[in-house]
Amino acid sequence: METMTVKSLVIRKVVLLLGGLVASGIAATILFAPDAFYAAYEIELAGNTNLTNELKASAGALFVAGLLMLSGVIRAQLTFISLAAAAAIYLAYGLSRSLSIAIDGVPHSALVGAAIFEITIGVICLLALLPDLNRYNFRTTN
Repeated sequence: METMTVKSLVIRKVVLLLGGLVASGIAATILFAPDAFYAAYEIELAGNTNLTNELKASAGALFVAGLLMLSGVIRAQLTFISLAAAAAIYLAYGLSRSLSIAIDGVPHSALVGAAIFEITIGVICLLALLPDLNRYNFRTTN
């Protein structure tokens, strides 16, 4: 293995480790302590069972996505799919927040920071996928 390949592998693993820990950590906090988590953003959930239920459903999906990202750190065969999932999840969150900012206005500064973080991690994951794209043929034949 040449140095660049080892460096690329290490970068991928670090990005997946960071992304996976953040995603699964945030998700676990929302699942088990949603009031405390959202209070940091000045969002009050107290007594709103429907909203709490809806937030926990999304958190469950985010938790599984975080585990998928972490699996790419452990199993080399899962690195590509883990990076693709991380790019999709983080870009979807960040771009959706950006759309909300454009339509609804600027939220709490921590949520703006979250959007910047999510887009940054998503783009890094996307860039980390580029070396692998030559190995996969995404074109369809007619």
